[in-house]
Amino acid sequence: MDIKQQLELIKRFTSDFISEEELSAKLKEGRTLNIKWGADPSAPDLHLGHMVVLRKLRLFQELGHKVIFIIGDFTGMIGDPSGKSETRKPLTNEEVKKNADTYKAQVFKILDPKKTEVVFNSSWLSKMDLQQIMKLMSQYTVARMLERADFKERFKNNKEISIIEFLYPLMQGYDSVMINADIELGGHDQIFNLLVGRELQKAYGKKQQVIITMPLLEGTDGRIKMSKSLGNYIGITEPAKEIYGKTMSIPDELMIKYYELLTDLPQAMTSGIRDGIKSGRLHPKKAKSDLAKIFVTQFYDEKTAKAAETEFEDVFKKNELPADIPVIKIKKTAREISVAKLLVEIGLLTSSGEAKRMIKGGGVKINGEKVNDENQIFEYKGETVLSVGKRKHMRLICG
Repeated sequence: MDIKQQLELIKRFTSDFISEEELSAKLKEGRTLNIKWGADPSAPDLHLGHMVVLRKLRLFQELGHKVIFIIGDFTGMIGDPSGKSETRKPLTNEEVKKNADTYKAQVFKILDPKKTEVVFNSSWLSKMDLQQIMKLMSQYTVARMLERADFKERFKNNKEISIIEFLYPLMQGYDSVMINADIELGGHDQIFNLLVGRELQKAYGKKQQVIITMPLLEGTDGRIKMSKSLGNYIGITEPAKEIYGKTMSIPDELMIKYYELLTDLPQAMTSGIRDGIKSGRLHPKKAKSDLAKIFVTQFYDEKTAKAAETEFEDVFKKNELPADIPVIKIKKTAREISVAKLLVEIGLLTSSGEAKRMIKGGGVKINGEKVNDENQIFEYKGETVLSVGKRKHMRLICG
């Protein structure tokens, strides 16, 4: 593949590209390039939103280059302030290590382990002395930091900004200096941090990295960036039926973006799907089902994808319950308990507030009948099936 063809593949669906000329020059050198991707292990599970960048990293590996995956075990104890309206709660050392182990296991569902080097930025950041830290801090001004949209907004609204948060972009930028990054990839919301890395390389006498950012992927709600904390995510290690069912729940208008950013289909085929839906020749549900099977096949296999499709059809089209509903035995207590509180106690939902919202929206059923009163008391008798939405069910045996 010549340089022009490589550039066309690399540029596909990118948000920021700084710059094409510099990348072309690096590719012409004919050497293995160091492709940097950093992730703070702030949450233990990866989801489809991470896949957008991971797939582009895999492309670089297929073109013969090496991905240096930096696990921000040191920066993770600070927390990336990008997009945050308040200071983040720092992670403990134990939380960081536990999440990092999970990250390492999951990224190789996408990346080629033979072309990936995993490093921890504590191996150099924890060894910096005060003089080195002062040199690093001298490379940027407070005014430059306040150019960041999140910092600017917090400063405007008199919300606290910790000094250590100013250090975060400098430290992750210093990672680029230490690994001699040729290219750094990230989501579009990371552009400030990536630019800091580029400028620090210049300040430390290194060749500057090319910056490539990818679009942010909206979650299943179709509005907000996919996030586990917001509950609008599709996890890459979730059960196959969850991946399939959640994909079927995304808004129709978001489906093409998922096809473009998360599948290997040629652009002509993706355009054909878009045109088919627009003209009425292709039903959106059929296109969404095909997309769901692609995801399940990628993380499991084709047989599992077909089984997930069959179960989805049984549960949702025929209004049947799945065969493997979890069963728990509960004993009647002296106290009465509301349906909302029970849903939290048995683990179907995480808070009473969430349970009440689901009840109010008609999303909770007992034995197939909607619960209409958010304060309804649960009756301890016989066998009961509690359902939340279309995918969460629990069979209770009361004794």
